[in-house]
Amino acid sequence: MSLSFRTARAATVVAGVAVSSLLLAGPAFAHVSVQPQGEAAKGGYATVNFKVPNERDSASTVKLEVSLPTEHPLASVMPQPVPGWKVDVTTSKLAKPLQVHGKQITEAVTKVTWSADGSKIRPGQFQQFPLSLGQLPENADQMVFKALQTYDNKEVVRWIEEAREGSPEPESPAPVLKLTAAGEDGHGATAANADAKSGEHDRSDKNQQDKTENASADSSSDTTARVLGIVGILVGAAGVAFGVLAGRRRTS
Repeated sequence: MSLSFRTARAATVVAGVAVSSLLLAGPAFAHVSVQPQGEAAKGGYATVNFKVPNERDSASTVKLEVSLPTEHPLASVMPQPVPGWKVDVTTSKLAKPLQVHGKQITEAVTKVTWSADGSKIRPGQFQQFPLSLGQLPENADQMVFKALQTYDNKEVVRWIEEAREGSPEPESPAPVLKLTAAGEDGHGATAANADAKSGEHDRSDKNQQDKTENASADSSSDTTARVLGIVGILVGAAGVAFGVLAGRRRTS
C-alpha cells in the first residue's frame, strides 16, 4: 500500500468522523434562544429576539409561549408585530409594586404568546419574535425565560430547564438573556452620557454650519473678485478703443 493511498484513506476517515460529530451535535444547538439587538445593559431597555427553529421533519411550529421571570418583573414589555402571527400579552398583579420614573406599577407582563395566523415555521426554517423590554434588572447578570413550543401535530416541547454551572447543558434549556454592565455603550446609557453625546452632536452641527458659512463667504468673495476683474477688463478695453479713435481723429 503506497504512502499516498494511506494518507488519502486517513484523511477520509478523519473527515467522516468530523461530519458525524457535526451531525450528532447539530440538534443540541437547535433550541429556542433569546438574543439582544445590540446590548442588554442592566437598568436599561433592550430589544430582544426569540429565535425559534423547527426541529421536526414532518411537523410545523404553530405557537410559542414565553414566560417572563417573576423575580424580575418588567414595567414595559412591547411585542413587535410579526406577519402571519397573532400575539397575546398576559399581565398579572404584582405582589410588590414597582416604582418607575416616579410612578407605581401594580401589574406587569408575565407571558407573551405568538400563535400562527396564516403562517407556520416549517421544517428546515426558523422564525424570530421581537420584544422590547425594560427596565432590565440592575442586580442580576442574566434573565431566564421559560418557553413552550407547540407543533401542528399537537406536540409541545418545554424549553424550561435551567443550566447549572459545571453541569452539561440540559436537553431542553430555557432561553437565557445575558445582561451587560450598566453605563456601557448601547442600551442603558446614563443621562450624562446622553447629554454628552447630544453636546457632541450640537458642536458638530455648529462646526458644520461654520464651515458652510465660511465656504459661502469665500465663494461670494471669489465671485465678487471675478466680477470686478471682468469690469476692469471691460473698462480697460473701452479706454484703449477710445484712445485709438481719438488718435485717428487727430490724424485725419
